[in-house]
Amino acid sequence: MEIFGVDIGGSGIKGAPVDLDKGELAQERCKVLTPHPATPDAVADGVKQVVDHFGWTGPVGVTFPGVVTDGATIRTAANVDKGWIDTDARVLLGDRLGGLPVTVVNDADAAGVAEMHFGAGRHRKGTVIVLTFGTGIGSALFVDGVLVPNTELGHLELRGHDAEKRASSKAKEDHDLSWDEWARRVKKYLAHVEMLFSPELFVIGGGVSRKAHKFLPKIEGIKAEIVPAHLQNDAGIVGAAMRAATGV
Repeated sequence: MEIFGVDIGGSGIKGAPVDLDKGELAQERCKVLTPHPATPDAVADGVKQVVDHFGWTGPVGVTFPGVVTDGATIRTAANVDKGWIDTDARVLLGDRLGGLPVTVVNDADAAGVAEMHFGAGRHRKGTVIVLTFGTGIGSALFVDGVLVPNTELGHLELRGHDAEKRASSKAKEDHDLSWDEWARRVKKYLAHVEMLFSPELFVIGGGVSRKAHKFLPKIEGIKAEIVPAHLQNDAGIVGAAMRAATGV
């Protein structure tokens, strides 16, 4: 069974049909740059460009980098235009895609669901936290495999700032941090999250997960197991398609 997944990020909008039996992309993904400013209409055009690239005519799952309620309504927009707040993204994107059925989900929640079903969190019980490091820090919290949606732990305060302003992969680039310097920031962030939730497992995702060997071995003193995401930066696309398959 194939369903289309789209992952809206702060820097790129990427998507592809997903093989839901295997939990992997059925074709090589298409990616376009996220427009700036990332207004609802401009981003919707980007989503349409990605979907049209494949001539897709079925259900579409779309991730969004913020709180999403009822599979439709956007409540926060930290790394995109504030015009998204209170937008019914399901209606907006469905109209832009010519009436295709659309389901919208928080980006980290989508990645987390994919990792729990097909990847690093599979068969894991207890408390598992999936963190995606990119333009911001997304989070997905699971208790015995059940998602607690829209946790947004990237906005926890760390040294007087949103944690993602200090420890996201964008922060690494913006401040020209070495892997050692960035790993120290990530460690402080993980220690803070661990103090609050005491997880058994951290799964580290986002684009930087491809280079996990450069920083994960440098993170010491965390009691929870820390592993890279198996699906890496495709997890959001896979999770979006999984959510679209259920229609909620």
